[in-house]
Amino acid sequence: MRLRAFAPLLLLTLSLTAQGRTFRVDTTHTVLGFKASTLLFDVPGRFTRYKADIQGDPATLEGAKVRLDIDARSVDTANGTRDEHLRSPDFFDVAKHPAITFVSREVKRDGDKVVVRGTLSMHGVSRELSLPFTPAEGTNGAGAHTWAYRATVPLDRLDYGLGADSVAAKISLKRQVELDLMLVGFFDPPGKK
Repeated sequence: MRLRAFAPLLLLTLSLTAQGRTFRVDTTHTVLGFKASTLLFDVPGRFTRYKADIQGDPATLEGAKVRLDIDARSVDTANGTRDEHLRSPDFFDVAKHPAITFVSREVKRDGDKVVVRGTLSMHGVSRELSLPFTPAEGTNGAGAHTWAYRATVPLDRLDYGLGADSVAAKISLKRQVELDLMLVGFFDPPGKK
């Protein structure tokens, strides 16, 4: 009799747990960065405005899904003139393509990595991309339980038409750009929305 009384509560708890948990991004430590290379030097940069919708159980990856919406206009290489050129039709063409998005179709564990496979859409082109994140968790300096996911991935900029018609890019910019992603944040307790 007592078990029957607790059955609805147990089902509700299992249902809430199965729905996953929400990852709240720590914007102070999260970096959506990249490194482009010329014949002479590297150009590090990042995107400063974005929205991350990350769901799932960090222990089991059950219900895991990832969506990143990045404002292409927020590209920042610490050089205003270069940033304006990157926003121009030569590269991101932000007037026509203001958003960069990544939407996962699969999240799974592969050894010590959390591999997120999905579609990256940028500059009017959508391509499959696999992001092998190295996960870490611990307590931050404020005593909060924190998770971090880091991935470094090569990307051929010409696959997305970035700099394909730029004279300057043809002369000195290498095709491969390195994405450097660091997602840091906190998972809500199970059942919290």
